[in-house]
Amino acid sequence: MISRITAWALAFALGATGAIAQEAADAVAPEVATELGVRVPPILRKAAEKKLKGEPVAAKKWMISAAHPLAVRAGTKVLENGGTAADAMVAAQAVLGLVEPQSSGLGGGAFLVWYDAASGEVTTLDGRETAPMAATPTLFQDENGERLKFFEAVVGGRSVGVPGTPMLMEVAHRKWGRSNWPDLFLYGIQHAEKGFPVSRRMAASVAKDQERLASHPATAAYFLPDGKALAEGDILFNLEYANSLRILARQGAEPFYTGEVAADIVAAVRGAAKPGLLSGVDMALYQVKERPAVCVEYRAHDVCGMGPPSSGGLTVGQILGMAGHFDLAKMGPGSVDAWRIIGDASRLAFADRGRYMADSDYVPVPVKGLLAPEYIRKRAEMLKSGKALEDVAAGSPEYDHALMYGNGATFAQPSTSHISIVDSYGNALSMTTTIENGFGSRVMARGFLLNNELTDFSFRTHAQGAPIANRVEPGKRPRSSMAPTIVLKDGKPALVVGSPGGSRIIGYVAKTIIAHLDWGMNVQQAIDLPNYVNRFGKFDLEDKRLKAGLEARGFEVNVRDLNSGIHAISIGDGLLGGADKRREGLAYGR
Repeated sequence: MISRITAWALAFALGATGAIAQEAADAVAPEVATELGVRVPPILRKAAEKKLKGEPVAAKKWMISAAHPLAVRAGTKVLENGGTAADAMVAAQAVLGLVEPQSSGLGGGAFLVWYDAASGEVTTLDGRETAPMAATPTLFQDENGERLKFFEAVVGGRSVGVPGTPMLMEVAHRKWGRSNWPDLFLYGIQHAEKGFPVSRRMAASVAKDQERLASHPATAAYFLPDGKALAEGDILFNLEYANSLRILARQGAEPFYTGEVAADIVAAVRGAAKPGLLSGVDMALYQVKERPAVCVEYRAHDVCGMGPPSSGGLTVGQILGMAGHFDLAKMGPGSVDAWRIIGDASRLAFADRGRYMADSDYVPVPVKGLLAPEYIRKRAEMLKSGKALEDVAAGSPEYDHALMYGNGATFAQPSTSHISIVDSYGNALSMTTTIENGFGSRVMARGFLLNNELTDFSFRTHAQGAPIANRVEPGKRPRSSMAPTIVLKDGKPALVVGSPGGSRIIGYVAKTIIAHLDWGMNVQQAIDLPNYVNRFGKFDLEDKRLKAGLEARGFEVNVRDLNSGIHAISIGDGLLGGADKRREGLAYGR
């Protein structure tokens, strides 16, 4: 049951004069970028003002930074009542799936990095989606063996993998939670039943995607009621979502994998305009996996992130490892040479990513070899010429078997969301959560959108006769760029950071770490620093300041909006939190 009313009087929109900044056209359409443009609860207004002024939020006991004020408020209520970072994440994610449905939700997946204050250990949870057992490597090819166009593959049931987020929420709470599980869903249920104002970001995303949202009746009814796109300030209700949260609160995640919710997810996928292969067996087989963190040393800190099937921890680690051979601090954030080094280090890391990184349950990934100091040193030697590298190719890290892989053909979309939390017990959580493309597969079940994560696999199976590591296989998890990260100093958290943004996530996270550790910026300054990202040769710049200098070094340059959504917390004598001006999130603490 869905309805809306136009209610500007109910929507306090701080920063409402900020114009919607449509992200420049990509090879495939990304999410749009916006300024705050969202109702802010009174308790968070000072935090919003600080963000708009470019100032961090200070706290002593706990802090949360997340992608929507209502999700932040849900998390703060939990932390205020003695909950842990895991508890606050559950409450925030439940709200994000409602108020930011284009980015994450119960139909998606997530990666979580956790620092445990009691043990001093860093743990990661893999809540990535899995391919159906009936999937084959040619899932995204036509009858002639040609790769499908991106949105031909995305829209419909074919792109949907088994969602991991509901189970990850439950596993994290079981391991590290203190709050009463059902209470964590009260805020999401309340907003779903009483209504919430549609934000500028959500409205702009709906307006941009109307044709694809109209492809499935339930999705069209929710986002395009009476054939008209939701508008900023409309009050939106979602009673189906409230009921799904009630089931999760009362029965845990089991009904989402073996019960009534699982059955409805499978029915929606198989009944979509382009039916998918998902089955009840696929749902029942799903597991959240605890995996070892990937950690690298950088400037006397340990930078710990997510390993395979994410490429985030490895690729960020390689960029920092190569950059660590140069005095970036002396060069400064406005240095063309500093960004030349960072940009080409990223290109080298992405070359390795494209060849070697995939689900390590299916493909032996040379994690140690890719981060070995001698291998990184040799790659860094290539950056000393003073010019852009003409040719970039995957290196030859130390490998423990004889297989060689080809370069994949994968699309990674700048959707997704991120949550950073430090609780009063000293625990820290960094979680990046997604349904992949904005609005995922555009298929809805039980009031939430289903992911299109399977399009994170390579659309081709071989390259020059070599199998592609990230090809589709039954039960496999597609490679991700999500890079939730916790930076440690002397074994204690110093920075909690992450971002949405497709494969550019890696560059956004690396930039924030470098800005904080090398250039001495506080977290809000580091987040606000312009994004300059180079993945495959072309340098994407958020402004023109370095354009001429980088072109003189031999780079092709593209000036465009870069839609990061970085949420970060630094830990020192106290806590400082920051949230990305490019999106509508906030940091808040006590």
